[in-house]
Amino acid sequence: MSATQEKVQQFAQAADIIAKVKDEIQSFIVGQEEVVEQVLWSIISGGHVLLEGLPGLGKTMLIKTIAEVLDLKFSRIQFTPDIMPSDITGTMLLQPDDAGRQTFSFHKGPIFANIILADEINRATPKTQSALLEAMGEKTVTIMGETKRMENPFFVLATQNPIDMEGTYPLPEAQTDRFLCKINVAYPTQAELKEIARRTTGVLKTHLNKAAGLNDVIVLQELAREILVSEEILDYAVWLITATHPDSEYAPETVKENVQYGSGPRGLQSLINMAKARALCSGRYNVSIGDLKSVAYPVLRHRLILNFEGEAAGITADSIIEALIKENFRGANS
Repeated sequence: MSATQEKVQQFAQAADIIAKVKDEIQSFIVGQEEVVEQVLWSIISGGHVLLEGLPGLGKTMLIKTIAEVLDLKFSRIQFTPDIMPSDITGTMLLQPDDAGRQTFSFHKGPIFANIILADEINRATPKTQSALLEAMGEKTVTIMGETKRMENPFFVLATQNPIDMEGTYPLPEAQTDRFLCKINVAYPTQAELKEIARRTTGVLKTHLNKAAGLNDVIVLQELAREILVSEEILDYAVWLITATHPDSEYAPETVKENVQYGSGPRGLQSLINMAKARALCSGRYNVSIGDLKSVAYPVLRHRLILNFEGEAAGITADSIIEALIKENFRGANS
């Protein structure tokens, strides 16, 4: 078998694994197809996710289901104002050894897992948030001068409630930028609500099967990095990011009037990586304009900072992104 044939076979196997994972998740989770897809794209991209939605929409159950279907080590951290950084990362404890001497022994915190559910992250103090975000960025934690590496793969899926902001510590823009994407969890339709009631209030329980494993996730991540990005697609991605800045010559009027700060280089990296993951999930070997447009919403919505006029007018980041996508590509190399 030639190298090309072997690679084609690998991509075909990857598409089959992804399809099985999605089917298994949807056998338990009602609706939320777009949310499931975007979370899977993020995991394949190797990035962290910020999930925002009203209470009771199944954000926690979704993350637990994905961890179970992917057969990954799962850990949940319930954030509260009194939680300390050591409650997340772990700590050094004095323990007697065989000779009776007191020595320090490291006890791992809940952050040492493959998928971390950071529940209501905005209820923790900035100091505790920083401990988690450091681990997200560096994939290490430092305890008493010792550096400990995270599990591989390592994903943080954080949730936050858009209402009931009393007693919360909203994440600063520089910290939210560490998340690959922000996914909005929509309220279910009437038909979905009815199906949720059927599945959750009866005696029958859905059994979830393992559709993939840790090694499969690592292979999917590696294959996604090999997805091709043409110069034209790269130019469009660069233009899209540049056009989010109000002082850019490519910015449309809605950006100039309503946006204070646009996306930075990390937004461009996230846009391309997530577009590659979407292409892999669609069984393609190259990124398309459609991939970039589809992932632009979750990737950019938390990276656009509106000015006073935009907030006062009720403008949303999604409406800005929609306007950008409808703009004609006017990059420097177009």
